[in-house]
Amino acid sequence: MAITLTETAADRVRQSLASRGKGAGLRLGVRTSGCSGMAYVLEFADDVGSDDQIFESHGVKVIVDPKSLTYLDGTELDYKKEGLNEGFEFNNPNVKDSCGCGESFNV
Repeated sequence: MAITLTETAADRVRQSLASRGKGAGLRLGVRTSGCSGMAYVLEFADDVGSDDQIFESHGVKVIVDPKSLTYLDGTELDYKKEGLNEGFEFNNPNVKDSCGCGESFNV
């Protein structure tokens, strides 16, 4: 089981944590939402729960709760900049279908 970051994504997270001035790492999860059933949750974590799984990638801690890990195992998180758009992109091998807007997915 693993969650990884590309070097570009890890650099972006490190910059954000530094400007924030605190944080244990990046919390990655899923919630029920959207047209396809599940949506990604991405936020900075200031603490780690006793049940959380921690993965380290390019020096950045990625924190995932056990329920989300089922849907996220094997995911690589990248950071893309295309024209005026920039943001995190999820490369999740578990996704069977996603909605047209790209906000939700199904496994």
